[in-house]
Amino acid sequence: MTRKQRRLTMIGGSLAVLAVAAALVLNAMRDSIVFFSTPSMVAEKQIATGKRFRLGGLVQPGSLVRGDNLAVSFQVADGSAVLPVSYKGILPDLFREGQGVVAEGALDASGVFKADTVLAKHDETYMPREVADALKKQGHWKDDYGAKPAGAASPAPLAQQGAAQTKQGVSQ
Repeated sequence: MTRKQRRLTMIGGSLAVLAVAAALVLNAMRDSIVFFSTPSMVAEKQIATGKRFRLGGLVQPGSLVRGDNLAVSFQVADGSAVLPVSYKGILPDLFREGQGVVAEGALDASGVFKADTVLAKHDETYMPREVADALKKQGHWKDDYGAKPAGAASPAPLAQQGAAQTKQGVSQ
């Protein structure tokens, strides 16, 4: 075998090993690629007790029960299924009934999701106080920024307004 043939054989073998390794990694992470599972997905997949995953959905109104020593229980729903959740710790400031939530943990033997991390989701109209104050100070604040729009909100009007002001600043 010549040097060129050996080099091509080594490159081909390396690429084959790399492809097999990538396939194994992607296959192992197949269920982890999804950011969270909804209660319906949990019921369909019949996730094993003790297997860690992320649960996402809306906190059912009226389901929040606070116990002793920061213990909290609530139900997460996605419109077609409901899953009870228990958590011990300090809840995020944005956590409330009817609000989106993502919890990380595992199912116990009784079918209750034991969360060790709870993240509250906010809507797309969220704006940090510092940004709102800066917009007010600069005179760019619109009263409808703080209001929740009727349809799906988009930050496009703010971006378009900023682009228009940039064009004005460049042309002056």
